[in-house]
Amino acid sequence: MNLFDFSLKINGFEIDRAKQTLLKIQQIPERDYKTYIDNRKFNIVSFHLKHNSFYQHFTKNIDMNNWDKIPIITKSDLQKPINSLLSKGFTKKSVYIDKTSGATGNPFYFAKDKFTHALTWAIIGNRFGWHGLNSKKQARFYGIPNSIVQNIKGRLKDLFANRYRFNVFDLSSESLDNWVEDFKKSNYVYLNGYTTVILAFAKHLVSKKIILKDVCPSLETCVVTSEMCFENDKKVMEVAFGVPVINEYGASELDLIAFENDKLEWIVNTETLYVEILDNKNNILPFGEEGRIVITSLYNKAYPFIRYDIGDIGKLKFINNKTVILEKLIGRKEDIVKLPSGKTSPGLTFYYVTKSIMEDNGNINEIKVTQSKLDTFEIYYSGERQLDINQEKKITKALFDYLEPNLNVTYNKVEQIKRNTNGKLKQFTSLIN
Repeated sequence: MNLFDFSLKINGFEIDRAKQTLLKIQQIPERDYKTYIDNRKFNIVSFHLKHNSFYQHFTKNIDMNNWDKIPIITKSDLQKPINSLLSKGFTKKSVYIDKTSGATGNPFYFAKDKFTHALTWAIIGNRFGWHGLNSKKQARFYGIPNSIVQNIKGRLKDLFANRYRFNVFDLSSESLDNWVEDFKKSNYVYLNGYTTVILAFAKHLVSKKIILKDVCPSLETCVVTSEMCFENDKKVMEVAFGVPVINEYGASELDLIAFENDKLEWIVNTETLYVEILDNKNNILPFGEEGRIVITSLYNKAYPFIRYDIGDIGKLKFINNKTVILEKLIGRKEDIVKLPSGKTSPGLTFYYVTKSIMEDNGNINEIKVTQSKLDTFEIYYSGERQLDINQEKKITKALFDYLEPNLNVTYNKVEQIKRNTNGKLKQFTSLIN
């Protein structure tokens, strides 16, 4: 048993039972897998209807035989005191409690029963095992709490899990140079963390003409998570690190949702989650169509994450009853650009257009776009040099062509882009919603 599994066990998380349960699920024949999913869906809804007063009130008279009519839960529905949402028989001391990062501006606390949390770690171990990364030394690029107690707890977890956490709040050139020196002295096997942080490190390496694997030969791969990873960004990271990049998609309140295999397919976690794609009227869309990602936690008895709208847009591809691929992940549905003409556009698409053009300049590290009025956008960027007037005009024209003309666009060079308290970078923000 590794140290991390041992730490889970001594804290009351039955990781051994969770691994055995996961193995049994994975051994279910494909012909019987739909029955397994249907039974888990029925059982988890039945449990919360019987034991969760919030869910009883939220659903009222639902038809258990009509899954389509079971109401959708949103984050705002769950932004209540934890005690008012816990199922009967659970207390704050008997469950795992955490909070979302608040990348959308709406953080909230949530709970999982301890076995469900152990299942989450069993899934993570299984997926990382696809690439031979379990127990290997990890260079970790996540935020860490500022409070002394929580900071110490985080560092102890890192110690048990054989990982070292870098300070993602300082992306200065000096700090990134120190990261390179650390890689020279340590036998890291993989990088793991927020996409934008790791991308900033990759760009720094490219600017210095350094390939990370040359200075750290033990390096095998890189796993990015929590934020969108565009294909061009992935190529930059692979060049800078000299190793392949793997995409992870997860949500702390739920589980690991999808993970790339060695064929670059995002395999959906069908073992502990039920993932649906819905339109704006809550109709279930067929495979291959793009819509809202709605997820049911099949095991969490402490909290009713049933048909939970995670806030992302994507589409699925059906392979068989056991295997579903996340074919496309677009970003958060609330990050929408609204324009004076009435036209709308996904915020990340706006960011992507801006980013692609600005990077032609060759010195842009990070970008953040804020919409302050229907026709007004402020672009903040960090880099070595300030954009000149011709470069600004070129970007503005491209935005006019892509979105619509007569928008007010301003450019602001800053030393570093401000991140939220967890170290994530919210790349597009609308202040008019």
